[in-house]
Amino acid sequence: MILNLLKSKIHCATVTEANLQYMGSITIDEALMEAAHILPNERVQVVDNNNGARLETYVIPGPKNSGVICLNGAAARCVQPGDVVIIMAYAFMTEDEARSYVPTVVMVDGQNAVREVRQAEHHGQTH
Repeated sequence: MILNLLKSKIHCATVTEANLQYMGSITIDEALMEAAHILPNERVQVVDNNNGARLETYVIPGPKNSGVICLNGAAARCVQPGDVVIIMAYAFMTEDEARSYVPTVVMVDGQNAVREVRQAEHHGQTH
């Protein structure tokens, strides 16, 4: 059996732009992508803490250390600059891999600079 689990996330980033005219995707500061082990064109889920919107899109790299978090295309209608979002990447893994895998969590400051990189805590018990 193959399971789809959280691989990594960028926690509580601030949206800097929403560009309706750009053709799809989310632009993420390349430094944040590297810290979260997210690759260009990787599928991510974006959750807006301000309005509850949840969407999926793919990632394009933004200038390194720019702090850019820009929702492009139709996704721009779901967020506003200044909104706080969680960006999550998932991976397929076997059950054995899933039992020992610990996701990476990238904590950012108010300017979307990496403040801390940590491993997520396991919730619940493993058997």
